[in-house]
Amino acid sequence: MKVAVVGAGAIGAYVGAALHRAGADVHLIARGPHLAALRRAGVSVLSPRGDFTARPEATDDPAAVGPVDYVFLGLKANSYATSGPLVHPLLHDKTAVIAAQNGIPWWYFHGLPGPYTGQRIESVDPGGAVTRTLPPERAIGCVVYAATELAAPGVVRHLEGTRFSIGEPDGAVSPRCLDFSAAMVAGGLKCPVEPDLRNDIWIKLLGNISFNPISALTRATMGEIAGHDGTRELVTAMMRETLEVAARLGSRPGISIERRLDGAARVGDHKTSTLQDLERGKPLELDVLLAAVVELAGLTGVPVPTVRAIAAVAGLLAETTARTPAAADRSNPSDPSNPSDPSSVSNPSNPSDPSSQDTARSAS
Repeated sequence: MKVAVVGAGAIGAYVGAALHRAGADVHLIARGPHLAALRRAGVSVLSPRGDFTARPEATDDPAAVGPVDYVFLGLKANSYATSGPLVHPLLHDKTAVIAAQNGIPWWYFHGLPGPYTGQRIESVDPGGAVTRTLPPERAIGCVVYAATELAAPGVVRHLEGTRFSIGEPDGAVSPRCLDFSAAMVAGGLKCPVEPDLRNDIWIKLLGNISFNPISALTRATMGEIAGHDGTRELVTAMMRETLEVAARLGSRPGISIERRLDGAARVGDHKTSTLQDLERGKPLELDVLLAAVVELAGLTGVPVPTVRAIAAVAGLLAETTARTPAAADRSNPSDPSNPSDPSSVSNPSNPSDPSSQDTARSAS
C-alpha cells in the first residue's frame, strides 16, 4: 500500500508514522524546518501509549512521489479548492482521497439517496472548485477522534485518542475502506468503517458549530462556555437547530445535547481550534462549520435563527482577521508544512467519547 500524506502536521504526521510502522510505503509532503527534521530524524511520536519513531519518506515535491493508492488530506477544508498542485501528481485512476476534516464535507450529497442527491453545497464547494480539484468519487470521509500537537518540527505529541472513523459517501463497506482500515489497525490505531459516516459528522459538528465560534468571539475556553448560564443556553439553542437540520436530511445522531454539553464541561480549560487560530492570526475555518449549516437549513426549510446570528458575527470576525498581515503571511494553502490539519491541537478530553470533541481537524 502506497500512501501520501498532504498536510503532514500533527495529525498527518501521526497517521503517517502509524501506517509506516504497519509496513505501508508512506510519503509525507512537507516544507521548511518541519521537512528538514522529518528527513533528518523521521517522525518522533511522544505518547502515553508508548513513544516511537518512524522514518517514512518526506519531500516537498509530490511529483517525486508519483501516483499512490491513498492520499490522506491533513489540510483544512478551506485549502481544498487550491490543493490541486499538491494532490494531482499523486493520483492514478483508482487513488482514494481520505479527507480528515471538520464540518460538512464537499461530498455530503454524493451517493446519498433522496431529493438532494448530487446537490452542491456552495459554502463549502464554491462554484464547484473543490469538486473539480477533488472529485467526490475519490473521496473517503474521515472523522478524527484524536488529540495531537506538534511539539517541535518532526515531533508529534499524542495526547489521547486513536479513533479515525472512515466511510464511503454512498455507505458501502468497500474494499478500499477495509484495506485502509486494516493498515491503520496494524499501525496501532482504531479505524472503524462506518456504513453511515454522516452520523459521526453531525455528532462532531454539534460541538464545532457552537463552541468553536463562540470561543473565538468571547476568547473563552470550552469549560467557561459550558459553565456560563447565558452561553450554555446559546449553545443549547444552536445544537437544537443543528439537530433539526440533520433530521431533515435523514440523520439522527445518537447523542443528547446534555451529554454533549457535559462532555465540553469536562474538557475544562481548553481553547478550541478556532480560538487558537484566531490568536495565531490564522484564517478561521468557519464555512464548513457554520455557513454550510445555514445553507442546508435554507435548503430544507428549517429556521435556524441562532445559528444564523452567530454565523453573521463570526463571519465578520473571520473577514477582519483575514485582513491582518499575520493572517496573510500564514494563509498559503499550497504550503504542506502549514500545520492546518483538523487536529493540530485538539481537545485533550476523552476522544473516545464524541460528546467531548471540539475538533480534531480533533481539526483541531
